[in-house]
Amino acid sequence: MLTIEIPGYKTLQLDYLVLDYNGTLAVDGVPIPGVAERLREIARTLDIHVLTADTFGMAKRETGSWPVALSILGEENQDERKAGVVAKLGAQRCAAIGNGRNDRLMLETAELGIAVIQAEGAARHAVSAADLVFNNINDALDALLNPRRLIASLRR
Repeated sequence: MLTIEIPGYKTLQLDYLVLDYNGTLAVDGVPIPGVAERLREIARTLDIHVLTADTFGMAKRETGSWPVALSILGEENQDERKAGVVAKLGAQRCAAIGNGRNDRLMLETAELGIAVIQAEGAARHAVSAADLVFNNINDALDALLNPRRLIASLRR
C-alpha cells in the first residue's frame, strides 16, 4: 500500500496501479526505456495491472518479465472495460495512467488519474479526466516512487 497525505486535498491510500500499454508504456508496441525498471520498483508497494487492446500484438511478449497482471481487451467497449477493472479492484484504491480517449473513464474512475503525453500524443478527453498530466511515462512513474512530487502538484 502507498499512502500519500496531500494537504488541502485528500489522503490517497493506493493498493493498485492500472496502466494502458500502447501510447502509455510503449510506443508502436515497444516498451519505453526505463519503464520496466520503474515498474519493478513500484511493484514493491502496489499491485500493477496493464490493460491493452494490444494493437501491435506485442504486449504479452514485451511484458512477460514484468511484475504485472496483463489483460488483453477486445476492440469493443474498451473504455468501459478499463473503467470496470478499476471499479472491480476498488476505485478508491487505484491510481491509473493512460493517454487515449479509451482511457478517459479509467482515469475518471480511479482515485488518482494520470495522463501522459508522448509520441502518440494524448486525447483531450484523457487529459481533461486526469488529476495530473506528465510529459512522459517515466516522469509519471517517478512521481509514484517519489510521492512528494504528487504532493507538490496536488496540494491546495
